[in-house]
Amino acid sequence: MLHQRERVPQLYALDEARNGLAEAKASASISLVSKDDVLSEPASFQFEAVSPNVFRTTFSTKQHPVPLYPSAKRPTPNFGSAKPEVTTAGSTHTVKIGPVKAVVDWTEAPIVSLFLDGVEKPLHKDLAWRSYAVDDTGVSHYSIYKQDTLHVGLGEKAGSMDLSNRGFLISASDTFGYDAYRTDPLYKHIPLLINASPEGVVAIFSTSHNRATWAVGSELDGMWGHYKVYRQAHGGLEEYLIIGKTVADVVRSYAELVGFPLRPPRYMMGYIGGGMKYSMEDEPQAVHSLLGFLKKAKEQGMPCSAFQMSSGYTVSEKPPKTRNVFTWNYHRFPDPRGFTKEAHALGVRLLANVKPYILASHPNYKELVESGAFFKDPVTKKTAVARLWSAGGGESGEGSHLDFTAKAGFNFWYNGVKTLKEFGIDAMWNDNNEYNIPNDDWQCALETIPVPEGETRKDVGLWGRALHTELNGKSSYDATVEVEPNVRPFILTRSATAGTMRYAASSWSGDNVTSWEGMKGANALALNAGFSNISCYGHDIGGFEGPQPTAEHLVRWIQLGVHSPRFTINCYKTNPDDNLIGDVIEPWQYPSASPIIRKTIERRYQLVPYTYAQLLRSHFDATPAQRWTGWGYESDPVVWSHEITRSDTQFWFGDALLIAGVYEPGVTSARVYLPHKEGDLGFLNVSAPYQYLESGKWHDILSTWHDSIPVLARIGSAIPIGKSEPTTTFAEDDPEFPNLAKDDYRGIEIYPPPTTHNPGLTAETKIASGIKQFENKWLEDDGQSPEDKADLIEATVVYTVSESDIQVKVSVEKQGSFEPLWVKKGVSIILPVWEERTVKAADGQGKVEDAGRDDKGRRIWKLDVVVSAKK
Repeated sequence: MLHQRERVPQLYALDEARNGLAEAKASASISLVSKDDVLSEPASFQFEAVSPNVFRTTFSTKQHPVPLYPSAKRPTPNFGSAKPEVTTAGSTHTVKIGPVKAVVDWTEAPIVSLFLDGVEKPLHKDLAWRSYAVDDTGVSHYSIYKQDTLHVGLGEKAGSMDLSNRGFLISASDTFGYDAYRTDPLYKHIPLLINASPEGVVAIFSTSHNRATWAVGSELDGMWGHYKVYRQAHGGLEEYLIIGKTVADVVRSYAELVGFPLRPPRYMMGYIGGGMKYSMEDEPQAVHSLLGFLKKAKEQGMPCSAFQMSSGYTVSEKPPKTRNVFTWNYHRFPDPRGFTKEAHALGVRLLANVKPYILASHPNYKELVESGAFFKDPVTKKTAVARLWSAGGGESGEGSHLDFTAKAGFNFWYNGVKTLKEFGIDAMWNDNNEYNIPNDDWQCALETIPVPEGETRKDVGLWGRALHTELNGKSSYDATVEVEPNVRPFILTRSATAGTMRYAASSWSGDNVTSWEGMKGANALALNAGFSNISCYGHDIGGFEGPQPTAEHLVRWIQLGVHSPRFTINCYKTNPDDNLIGDVIEPWQYPSASPIIRKTIERRYQLVPYTYAQLLRSHFDATPAQRWTGWGYESDPVVWSHEITRSDTQFWFGDALLIAGVYEPGVTSARVYLPHKEGDLGFLNVSAPYQYLESGKWHDILSTWHDSIPVLARIGSAIPIGKSEPTTTFAEDDPEFPNLAKDDYRGIEIYPPPTTHNPGLTAETKIASGIKQFENKWLEDDGQSPEDKADLIEATVVYTVSESDIQVKVSVEKQGSFEPLWVKKGVSIILPVWEERTVKAADGQGKVEDAGRDDKGRRIWKLDVVVSAKK
C-alpha cells in the first residue's frame, strides 16, 4: 500500500437513475454520480439514514465495488417513532432526526457533516476537496481530525488506549512475542474508529475485510490541516457513521449493526489453565502431564474450570513431527475419549487448539488439494503454497491455508470440529487464524458465500483475507451446534473481524511477553476491545513468551487478571535449548506466593456471579465488562485528560469496582483517580486499611503485593458473590461432571456510605448525611443452555441507609422456568469492614438473622428473597 494514485472526482449531480430531485426531497437517502472526467468511469456516492443516529455511505465505481461480503448486513431503515425531516436545496441535502442532523453538500465533492442539538460545530465533517478518492485498486476517505479529543476502537491496538496522533495497519498478523506498546498490527481486523469528546461521540465503521490503514491525525499537511484518513487497498467503501451523546450510545448502535456479544458459558468465568508443555510431552505421556496438572490444582486448593489444550495433541508420532490439525497423537493420548471423561470427572472443560491451515506433511493434504480446499495461485494455476508455523518456535514448513469459501475447505473444518466434539472436547480454540497470506492475487473458490450478480473476480485482495477468519468462526460454531444443540456453543478466537464475534463468544490478546510494561499495556488492549464490541476478553496471565515472571510479578498479574472478563494462565516459554516444548507457569510454582495466589483465585470464583452478570449485560446492551474510567462519567473533565486516556493504569470492572494495578517491582502504593458525577458519595477501598475515599480526586493507595492491588467499590453499589469453587446451577448431577458443587449460595456485598464515626474515615473525607436509598440489579441464567433456551432471572437489591440501620430488600423476578438454587436458601448480606449498623428487612418482608462475621471481620446477615414471575 505504498503506492499512491489518488484521484478525487468532482462535479457530482443527483443520480437520475436512482433518484431525481423530487425523490431526494422526500427521502432520507440520496444518490450522487460524478460528472467530470477525472476517472475513466463515473463514481457513485450514496447516503442513507438507517436509524435516528446511524447513516450508511458508499463510494464506488465499477472497478471499485462496495464490499462483496460485508461484515455487517445492510439494515432496513427504521426510525421508530421519530420522523426524518428532509430538506434539499441546490447541492445540499439535510436530514434531521430528533437531536441529530446530517448534511450532505456536493458543491464540489460530497462532504458529510453530522451535528447534535446543542453543539454548534459538527462532530464529524469530511475534508473539503479531498473527501472521497479513488486510489489505484482501492479508495480513501478523508475527514477532519479533531485535536485534543479521544480516539478509541480498532479492535486491538498496541500502545495507550487513546489512538490519537497515530497510524495503524488494519490487518492481522501472528505476532508471537509482540511489544504491547509498539507492534502493529496485532490480531484483530475491526475498522471501527470512535471519536469521543464531552460534546458527543461519532464512529466510522467500514464493513470491508480488505487490508487498510487508518491515519488518526498522524499525517499533517500545511494546506489540508489536521485530518484523518482511512485508506482501503481494494474495492469501494461501505461505511456507517454513528453519532451519539455518549460512548455507550455509539457502541450499542454499532452492536445493533454487527450483532451483540454472545453469552459465554458460565464455566468460562473461572480459572482457565493452559500451557504448551502439557500436550507436547512424549515421556511422561502428555495425557498424564495434563491430568497431573488438573489433579495438582485440586491438591493445591486452586480450582480450575477449563483447560486450553495446545496443539501438541495433533503432532505427528513419526517424523516430520509437525502439527496436523484434527488428528490425534495416540502415543501422547492413547484414548482421547477416556481422557476427556477423566478431565470432566475432575470438573474441567477442555478447549482444543485448531489452526486453519494444512501442512504438506498432513495425511489429508493431498486429498484436500485434489478437492479444491485451498486458495489457488493464478501464476502456477495450482494450489497456493506458503511457509507455515509447523512445530515449535521458529519452526516452519510448507503448506496451504484453507479457503473457507470452498465447499471442500469449509466442510473439512466443519467435520473436523464435529469429530473433536464427539471425542468429548467441549469448545473450539480457533488459533493462528489471522490469514496473513502473502499475495492479494490468490484466488478464492466462492462456493459457500453469495456472489453479487455479474461479479467475476475471485482474488483474495478484493474479497479480503479477514473474510476467512469470519468463516472460520462460522464453521466452528455451526458444527458445535450440530453436535450439541442443547448446550451453549463456545468458540474462542484469536483473530477476529466485526462479524467473527457473531460466532465466537470470547477472544484474548494473543502471544504476549512477560514484562511489567506488557502487563500494563494489556489494559489498553482490553479497553479498546471493549469499545469494539469484544466483551469477553482477557490475556495470558504471566506472559505467553519471555522469561518466567518473578513471584511478585506473577502475584500482581493474577491480582489484576481476576478482575477481567476472562482469566487464563497459559504460556509457551521457549528458550535456545528448547523451542518445541517450552516451559509453563504454574500458580503454585513459588511456595512463598502460593497462599496469596490461592486466595486471589478463590476471590475470582466468588466473583463469578458478578463477572457473569456483566457479560449477560453486554449481550443485551453492548456495555463492556471492562471499560474506560470515563464510561458513564463524561461530565468529569479529568477522565478526558491524558493522565487517564494514556496512562493505562486503571479501569472499571462492571459498574461497582474500579481497578488499579501496580506496574513496577517493589512498589507498594498506587495513584488512582476516582471519577465523579453529580450525586456520587465516593468509594471504599475493599482491602486494608479499608478507608472511604472521595470521588473527583487522585489518591495514593497502599498496595503491598502480598495483600492486593487497589480495588475500589463505588459507594451505593452491591456485588453478588458465590462460592469460592466451581459450581453448577443444576440441581441434578450431570454424569459427565459428577463432582461439581451446587450454586446454592449467594452473598451480596453492599457498600453503604459510612457513618460519621466510622474509623475507616480519613481526616479529609467529607460524608454526606441523611437517609439514602440505593438500587442495584443483575441478571442470571443457568449458564449452559443455548441463548434461545436460557431463561433469565433479574435480581434486585434495594437498601436504605440511615445513621442507625440499613434496611434491605432482595427480590428475584423470573422470566421463565429457571430459578437459581440459592433463591430458596436466601442471601447473605455482607457489610464492609468497620460497618456495624444493624441490617433489617425492608417493609418487614421476610426474616433477618445475624450470621456473625467472616474471616475479615465483616458482619453478615441472612435475609429471605422475594420471588415473583415477570408479567
